[in-house]
Amino acid sequence: MKLSFILNEKPLTLETEPDRRLLDLLRKDLHMTGTKEGCAEGECGACTVIIDGEAVHSCLVLACQLEGKHVTTIEGLEENGDLSRIQRIFVEETAIQCGYCTTGMIMSAKALLLHNPHPTEAEIRNALAGNICRCSGYTQIIRAVERTAAEGGC
Repeated sequence: MKLSFILNEKPLTLETEPDRRLLDLLRKDLHMTGTKEGCAEGECGACTVIIDGEAVHSCLVLACQLEGKHVTTIEGLEENGDLSRIQRIFVEETAIQCGYCTTGMIMSAKALLLHNPHPTEAEIRNALAGNICRCSGYTQIIRAVERTAAEGGC
């Protein structure tokens, strides 16, 4: 099938199988490896991207669902070759342990802050509930999201 969508603010048209996962399109076809595969079942959140402003697990999204959509990956957050504010704050707050969950956490946090620029701790925890950090870095992650909000958002 011929598929057209916006990826990181750039129009993209490609040929693919309609049942190909977005995760595979990103990693294997487009060589965008920032989005990670963890569980392949929508449980861990390592593959989280933003589609039309909502955080979604890319392992559960099929190519046929992307037509006309706006998809943002971790690669799309950079600003003039530098880390975005949220990425920089995650680093500064040591909200990165092994790093495997980090891109998914950042994308879920970004989606939250797009809709709610001043979330409570409970709202942050709820927004990140679909993401697992096996290193138990939740305290730093929550702090990084709170600080990003306090400093004006993503």
